[in-house]
Amino acid sequence: MLRGRAAAAAGSLILVATAAPSALADGGTGAGKCYDKRFCVRVDIPAQPGGEDAKAKPPKSGNGDSSPGESTPDRCAIRLMEPQPPAGSTLWDGHSPDDGAIYINPCHQNGGPKGTVTEEIEGAAFWSQTPPAAAVDPAVLAQRAVDSMLLAGPTIASPRAEGRYTVGVPMWLWVTPSPTTWGPNQASASAGGITVTATAKVSSITWSMGDGSRVTCSGPGTAYTADRGMSPSPDCGHRYRNASAGQPGSTYKGTATTTWAIDWAGGGQSGQLTEVRDTPFTVSVGELQVVGQ
Repeated sequence: MLRGRAAAAAGSLILVATAAPSALADGGTGAGKCYDKRFCVRVDIPAQPGGEDAKAKPPKSGNGDSSPGESTPDRCAIRLMEPQPPAGSTLWDGHSPDDGAIYINPCHQNGGPKGTVTEEIEGAAFWSQTPPAAAVDPAVLAQRAVDSMLLAGPTIASPRAEGRYTVGVPMWLWVTPSPTTWGPNQASASAGGITVTATAKVSSITWSMGDGSRVTCSGPGTAYTADRGMSPSPDCGHRYRNASAGQPGSTYKGTATTTWAIDWAGGGQSGQLTEVRDTPFTVSVGELQVVGQ
């Protein structure tokens, strides 16, 4: 192990280099070569005049601290090491400071940085004669792959916009699945020699019925057939208790929202993303009319 110390006006910089590797229910009437070195950088800030210690700013959240699906595109950007290590350092790998420069690649096959320059950063230090191309964050490629899928809201089969539903009669809720509205859907994105493949599928659908009720179903629902009469749906349904006559436009205005669960892998990493899509719908609900003789 080689240890080098360089004094600076604002503090001391310590470099450590190591080797690295209706009445009816249907509503009707019927960067690989940059990983040869690894390093750790720590900046020690001395007490300020007056005896009060300097307070380091809290580190910004990286990919590991982000919410699902969130990514920081520039966290893997290769940058010049500042200050450059002294001549003769093993980081130069036998080269002269006049021949090129030492760069930092904060991302590698086994992970990314552990903090910010106010704390500690682990990454890959390497010599290059010319500024190298930026590394690519696999999480960013995963989001590109998802965007290319053109995922859409659910295709609602029931309730039907032209349907006339009845208070108290079970309503069957279902959608027509397709790769873009229900999945499974798969796509890949490539950059910088890395390819990431993402696979998306709806994990649940939530129906906001417009009357204050919410129905969450794990599947697309079962299509209604006339032989079911007025029986409730076996897996996804609702029953309105009041007519829609008093609502704007005399209809209930609802929304069907799908939650997509996405798994991705590539570039030596893997992860999960979540996407949501919705489709609005309207329902006309009336009272059952009984005519006496």
